[in-house]
Amino acid sequence: MASNKILVIDDTTVVRVKVREMLPPGNFEVLEAKDGLEGLNFILQEKLSLIMLDFLLPKMSGWEVFQQVQADPELRKIPLVIMSGRKEEVTEKIPEPFEYFEFLGKPFDQKQLIGAIKLAMAKAKQPRPELVSVGAVTAVKNSIITTSGIANGTAAAPSAANTAIALSAANTAIAIPSTEGASDAEINALNDKIVKMQAEIDALKKQLTQIVTFIKQKIK
Repeated sequence: MASNKILVIDDTTVVRVKVREMLPPGNFEVLEAKDGLEGLNFILQEKLSLIMLDFLLPKMSGWEVFQQVQADPELRKIPLVIMSGRKEEVTEKIPEPFEYFEFLGKPFDQKQLIGAIKLAMAKAKQPRPELVSVGAVTAVKNSIITTSGIANGTAAAPSAANTAIALSAANTAIAIPSTEGASDAEINALNDKIVKMQAEIDALKKQLTQIVTFIKQKIK
C-alpha cells in the first residue's frame, strides 16, 4: 500500500503521466487534477504528502491555488513543488529565494523531479511565522465604512457592543511570529512588517475612537 499521497495539478496530461512514471513504484499514490479548481478540491479533501502545482492553470490559476493554500495554517505545511516552463512568471508573483516551497522548471528529468521533491519536503519543515489575523482589521475597517454611511444618512449606527468588539479586536490583531531558527535578517524583516501593521491598526483604532464619540453625540 502506498505510504505517500502526491497530488499533481497540471492541465497537460503528458506532464501528469510523466510525474507518475518517474516516481519510484510502490511508494506513492498519485492523484491527478487537470485544473486549479479540481486541484484545490483535492487539497481540501485529501491528506496529502506533497503537492505538485503548475503555475498556469484553467479555471483557477496556480497562483490562486497557492494563495489559498498559504492562507490556511494546516495546508501550508504540505510540501509544495511549483512547476512552470517560465520561471519569471513565478518570480513576478513570488520573489526569490523560495523559502517554503521548491521550484521545478519544465521540462524536467527524473533526477530533477526527485531532487525537487526532497527539497520541498525539507523546506516544509522549516519554522514559519504565524499567520497574521486580518479579521480584526477588517472588522475595524467595516465599522469605519458603516459610520461613513451614517454621516451621509444612508446607514444605521452600529451597536455599542459591535463597536466595542471591533475596538477590542484591533488590540489583538497581530499574531506574534515564531522566530525559532530564523536569521537576523529574517527577524528584522518580520519586525518591520509588525511595526507597519501595528501603525495601520493604531490609525484604525484612532478613527474608531472618533466614530464612537460621533455616535455618542448623535444618540444623546
